[in-house]
Amino acid sequence: MKFLTFIATLVLIWLIGLFVFADRVRSYAPAAEPARADAIVALTGPSAERVNAAIRLLEQDKGERVLISGVNREVRRQELRALTPGSSRLFNCCVDLGFEAEDTVGNAQEIAAWAEAKGYDSLIVVTSDYHMPRALTEIRAAAPGVELTPFAVETPSLDDSRWWRAAVTARRMTLEYMKYLAAMARAAVGGSPSTSEPADAPVGSAGEKAA
Repeated sequence: MKFLTFIATLVLIWLIGLFVFADRVRSYAPAAEPARADAIVALTGPSAERVNAAIRLLEQDKGERVLISGVNREVRRQELRALTPGSSRLFNCCVDLGFEAEDTVGNAQEIAAWAEAKGYDSLIVVTSDYHMPRALTEIRAAAPGVELTPFAVETPSLDDSRWWRAAVTARRMTLEYMKYLAAMARAAVGGSPSTSEPADAPVGSAGEKAA
């Protein structure tokens, strides 16, 4: 009986955590106007909107440069440029492409190395709302001295306060919550991260493999 009570308590705590996590995800979007930072980083994903949002912030002078992290190794710069709006001059002068990251942990390591090489102490982080908690956790672990400002791209299907009633949104939120818990555990123990996360569909030829 005590064992069943213990299991039921764990399940209840997990469920409460899931709904707290979901409220946090939904609070990120629509994104507030960010203060200017040293630079902007975008984690690639299932659509071009993350990259587009980062380029728009660059055009608004919210940062000195942009890093697009997690670009497919086969993509050419001009191909990625064709997917993004805005000034060709700004893209050519002030956008760096990161090809090393294959998942969110890799994104964090790539971003940390780039920020250190450039001497940046503050970054605006652009990714999807559901991905933001995990992305911030991983980047903070990799670059603990860097100030991070979230700028989330909204996922319309998750805007519904009853997201848990639809199988698609419930599955996405639950899977991301589990990945977030794993990221928190890694950050707490300082252990070696796993790179076996399931992949997202890439954006053309420039997608991240795990966000």
